[in-house]
Amino acid sequence: MNFFIGCAIWAYKGWVGELFPQGTRQSDFLQLYSRRFTTVEGNTTFYAVPNQETVTRWATQTPQDFEFCLKLPRDITHNGRLQPYIPDALKFLEGMRPLGKRLGPVFAQLPPAYAPTLIDDLGAFLEALQQTGVRLALEVRHQDWFTEPFAGELTTLLKSLGVGRVLLDSRPIYTGDDDPQIQSERRKPKVPVQFSVTAPFSLIRFISHPNLPVNQPFMEEWVTQITQWLQQGTQIYFFVHCPVEERLPSVELRLTPTTARHFQKLLEQSGVAVPPLPWNILDNPPNQLSLW
Repeated sequence: MNFFIGCAIWAYKGWVGELFPQGTRQSDFLQLYSRRFTTVEGNTTFYAVPNQETVTRWATQTPQDFEFCLKLPRDITHNGRLQPYIPDALKFLEGMRPLGKRLGPVFAQLPPAYAPTLIDDLGAFLEALQQTGVRLALEVRHQDWFTEPFAGELTTLLKSLGVGRVLLDSRPIYTGDDDPQIQSERRKPKVPVQFSVTAPFSLIRFISHPNLPVNQPFMEEWVTQITQWLQQGTQIYFFVHCPVEERLPSVELRLTPTTARHFQKLLEQSGVAVPPLPWNILDNPPNQLSLW
């Protein structure tokens, strides 16, 4: 497929009644999620490394064309220099092998403290991991990575290794609503959005506002950009986040799955050639042909 869409997680009880049928057990969340979306970011691996039994179960519970885009553990990416943790990163990637073709790009999210002065360390780390054959992507958060000459140096490095760029768009959550709860949830970094593609694929992390209209102008911008990239043959993974998943008195809240579904609808209405969303097919099953 050329386009994958999903959320950051699959196991959220608050989605029962919207994404999942009423009465759904938590043990069935992944199986049902994977039949409604085509990918998941898999934030769970950032906090804890699953054992082989768990990874194998993930594979058996999901369709063959579903993909996990997992995040490298923070114990690897958030302890200063990366090179000392190459053995741990290689062990992590090896542990994900049971996913087979379901393993999408794995990405490293670097903390704001990881500066461009460490680019040699970064290059050595990515080169070591690239030799495994697993597709890799990178998200940077230090502000200097977004200014020249460092932005150009990073782009050159990623292109030379075939490593994708993770594009973080936190603009919606910093726009509009002054609800105190929303303000308290503005934990994602406010970094510039650079529409840069460095590999045959790209990961987009869209930090949505719970009030759907606030997202609209940014989503329309992404529709235009994604249309261009798909026409150029770039494979796109689009993940919708929302820091707020509870009812707020001041907004008509949309849960993350509904926001993702809305973006899929925008793409289709714009004539973008993307695969149908499995969730929509479930809601609109084809009419059975009469036997007579």
